Amino acid sequence: MTLPFVLRLADDALIIGHRLSEWCGHGPILEQDIALSNAALDHIGRARSLYQYAADLFNQMTDDEKQTRFTSVALQQLAAKGEKLDEDNMAYLRDGWDFKNVLLLEQPNNDWAYTVARSFFYDTFNFFYFTALTQCTDATLAAIAEKTLKEVTYHLRWSSEWVIRLGDGTEESRARMQHAVNDLWMFTGEFFVPAGYETAMQQQEQAPDVAAIKPLWHERVSEIFEEATLTIPAGTWMQQGGKEGRHSEHLGYILAELQFMQRTYPGMQW
Repeated sequence: MTLPFVLRLADDALIIGHRLSEWCGHGPILEQDIALSNAALDHIGRARSLYQYAADLFNQMTDDEKQTRFTSVALQQLAAKGEKLDEDNMAYLRDGWDFKNVLLLEQPNNDWAYTVARSFFYDTFNFFYFTALTQCTDATLAAIAEKTLKEVTYHLRWSSEWVIRLGDGTEESRARMQHAVNDLWMFTGEFFVPAGYETAMQQQEQAPDVAAIKPLWHERVSEIFEEATLTIPAGTWMQQGGKEGRHSEHLGYILAELQFMQRTYPGMQW
């Protein structure tokens, strides 16, 4: 079950990295434009490491296992030829229903408040998740987690400061921040609902227990919201399905843009 678990981590990183990169040249001020671009590069760098590890795991499978792993015809054809996959194949040739990122990360930027809220929810989760993952019995995942933890510590500080800045700012900024929180809250529950492959990894002590992370996440979010004078939404119903390949229409637009060149000109290299 290691491959789908690694792909979920990679897909999360790629999709949020792509969303943040959309702010490049459009940030409210130059300093924050550069900050988000750097954060996007951090996420995409993590995605590269995880995708290459996923490709290595795939290449070690039997021919029969390879043919049933992905729905993508392009990947099935490469596997049938006996070609080894790499990180680019994993990012550019998998179809939308093969992606396992949580739904929160594919939601549109909309405005600065939405981007801040989405990043804050994800960064808070990542801080506790990758802290736990550093103790993983899988040496490769533990090494990636250790590097990621250094990056996500900065990401969380950045997004926390902006939540406070907007929430405890002007009447307009607080209203926009609260509106973004209200709209995105229903996507946060998916962090703490393990997919089947995550449960299997937890039992093997190769994945963090997301149920144990939930109270830590909620406590940190509550602390920041209190300082930001924001209210945690009362709704308890949560969206889910991304981890199992059921996505919103937004992922399709992301992949259409992200994968266009590679699918139009197969095997293209810089």
